[in-house]
Amino acid sequence: MSTRRALRQAEPVRHSRILAIAGERGANVVTNDDIAGPIDSSDEWIRQRTGIVTRRRADADTDVLDLAEAAARKALDAAGLTGADVDAVIVSTVTYFHQTPAAAAVLADRLGATPAAAYDISAACAGYAYGIGQADALVRAGAARHVLVVGAEKMSDFVDPTDRSISFLLGDGAGAAVVGPSDVPGIGPTVWGSDGAKASAIRQTHPWSALRDDPAAGWPTLRQDGPSVFKWAGFQMAPVAAKAMAEAGVGPEDIQVFVPHQANMRIVDQMVKQLGLPAEVVVARDIADTGNTSAASIPLATERLLAEGQASSGDLALQIGFGAGLVYAAQVVVLP
Repeated sequence: MSTRRALRQAEPVRHSRILAIAGERGANVVTNDDIAGPIDSSDEWIRQRTGIVTRRRADADTDVLDLAEAAARKALDAAGLTGADVDAVIVSTVTYFHQTPAAAAVLADRLGATPAAAYDISAACAGYAYGIGQADALVRAGAARHVLVVGAEKMSDFVDPTDRSISFLLGDGAGAAVVGPSDVPGIGPTVWGSDGAKASAIRQTHPWSALRDDPAAGWPTLRQDGPSVFKWAGFQMAPVAAKAMAEAGVGPEDIQVFVPHQANMRIVDQMVKQLGLPAEVVVARDIADTGNTSAASIPLATERLLAEGQASSGDLALQIGFGAGLVYAAQVVVLP
């Protein structure tokens, strides 16, 4: 007769929430006039097209991990935790130069979080929202108690100064959040997806293998089809955000803060209009002086709203990331 023991599974936790959010921006303020010449443009043209007045870019000797570490340490301090309290580290980035080991593993070591689980995700501008969705699932499944989610990008490393499609949008920075257990719901269901048929809308000019095979190919940089991206983000992402509200059991009248990926001010305005958000809803517009920081943009924008008193702890926020892939993710969260 068998005496095999019954399999034990992790005990689930009913709810999770964001315990703290922090950010780190590139040290240098880059004005429109600083970059207008090579693209044969002007401060006025860039402001009208994007709403950007300045963008933040890091020093040459500052890399993605430096930005990520600075943001992560601030978030852990705000949560009253140390690296030793972290069970999993998730880093979303598309600008880390090493294929392996993962940026998350190196970051975990820097923070004293070893032996926390650590892995990177590549979801571009949707990466932070992807990370929050995964952290929520890990905590509620009982697989981790505290999860550190970091969106970190040094987009300036992939800028062609003469490119008029996307280069003038991009900035550098990192945003970090700590997710942990909660007595009440703090993170709504994540609504996410992809549309790889539109992958060419935001793309790298050529693969790294092209540079290996022919040095004359030059350094890969980023390009986008602006009109296609505007139509996709401005009109197709609003239904995704609306579904995230519905899945969370709330409506536009319940939302106090809207934090979309800081892609372009015109896209932000279009989404607000499409969603029918009340006039009193606080809308993140960090892009005006930080620029588009891809995976870092949502936590950076959220951190700024909290720091400036435009949003408060306990506010109900709708956040949505969308970008290269094309990929997207949205959820309703309670602000820390």
